[in-house]
Amino acid sequence: MDYYAIGQRIRRIRKAHGLSQEELAEKVGISTTHMSHIETGNTKLSLPVFVELAEALDVRTDEMLSDGEFASRSAAIEEIVRILDTCTTQEIKVIEDILKATKIALNKYL
Repeated sequence: MDYYAIGQRIRRIRKAHGLSQEELAEKVGISTTHMSHIETGNTKLSLPVFVELAEALDVRTDEMLSDGEFASRSAAIEEIVRILDTCTTQEIKVIEDILKATKIALNKYL
């Protein structure tokens, strides 16, 4: 298991959420030093800490384990669902029409 790569993904996600190491460490209940060691791959993180980090960062654990296409696709779909959950029925119908038109255009040009 590549703990450095996992740590770097955690770091990237943390920064995308606008959190400092100190803030994330506090949310998870670990020291800032331990958080730093996780991000640099200098320590093996435990499963409970790994799960706590995923919850604090509001991401799926597979997103922290892999930069693969599956994780990115899954994350994008989840984000679309979160957005749709805030829409009215009328807004969803408009978005549906836009998606259909976009998909047709993509199929034509790709």
